[in-house]
Parts: sequence; structure tokens; C-alpha cells
Amino acid sequence: MRYIVYILFSEKYKKHYTGYTSNLEMRLESHNKLGNDWTARYRPWKLIITKEYSHKSDAMHYEKWLKTGVGREFIKSIPH
Repeated sequence: MRYIVYILFSEKYKKHYTGYTSNLEMRLESHNKLGNDWTARYRPWKLIITKEYSHKSDAMHYEKWLKTGVGREFIKSIPH
């Protein structure tokens, strides 16, 4: 199975969202069309980066790093 770490950007609200999934297409649909969670408030979301892993633990580790101060600075440096 593959695991994908992804970063989304909301142009309208200038917000980022970072997560991981094993089904990127379904997860993007969830963020942009389904549910009433935090991401629903900042729709629409645009996918700006993905990174694929074959082990869930590696994806989780990278996602956790992206949510650190250094990781957030890295995210801000990604062109939208």
C-alpha cells in the first residue's frame, strides 16, 4: 500500500492544511465537498505538494515534521 503526504492551500483564506492518506482522490473530495470539519470552513482547497511513501510510519513522520516550526516555514516557501 502507498501513503501520500499532501499539502493543501486555500487561496481565499491563505490557509494551509497538511495530512496523509492512502487514497488521495477520495481525501481531496472529502476536503472540498464532504463533511463539516475544520477544512470545510476554508474551501476550496488546492493541492500544492504530495510525497509518496510505502510505509505508513514514514508518511506519519514526514507529516509530523511538516507541522513543526521548520516544516511550516518550508510550506510557506512552496509556490502556490
